[in-house]
Amino acid sequence: MPDPARSAAEQAGAGPFAQGGCDCRFVRYRLERAPLFVHACHCRWCQRETGSAFALNALIESEQLAKLGGEVELVHTPSASGKGQQIARCPRCRIALWSHYAGAGAALSFVRVGTLDDPDRCPPDIHIYTASKQPWVVLPAAVPAVPEYHRAAEFWPAASLERRALLRAQAR
Repeated sequence: MPDPARSAAEQAGAGPFAQGGCDCRFVRYRLERAPLFVHACHCRWCQRETGSAFALNALIESEQLAKLGGEVELVHTPSASGKGQQIARCPRCRIALWSHYAGAGAALSFVRVGTLDDPDRCPPDIHIYTASKQPWVVLPAAVPAVPEYHRAAEFWPAASLERRALLRAQAR
């Protein structure tokens, strides 16, 4: 579902979109275009990993994630699926910047929105795993929310679905 708060250029993918980095500023990166989709994940795994009520992830093709400075350390971390994930962390301040999950592997990055210089540019398009959300978190009525994961075909904008299809075709 397109976010009315984003400009047409952002939704179309015109870039560059945003910059970000870690706390110590050793690692810097840029999103070359708008994310495919942004989700707020309320699962217990994300709550534990972030030490917060949810993780806010901007999904983007890894080739659209430009490294501007510093190198990340990929840390294998268990996940609820049993397949694990690779979390890209700054080797100095240890901040988690993005993840790669088993499904798409290194081709898709789940960028931690809080590491963007202007995280306001990436409000959630959906809230997922709300069955385990903290009871004091109040979800906005205007943003879709689902008890578990979601089907991209039901919620993602057409342009993002097209980008995802290209990503899958490249992986074959």
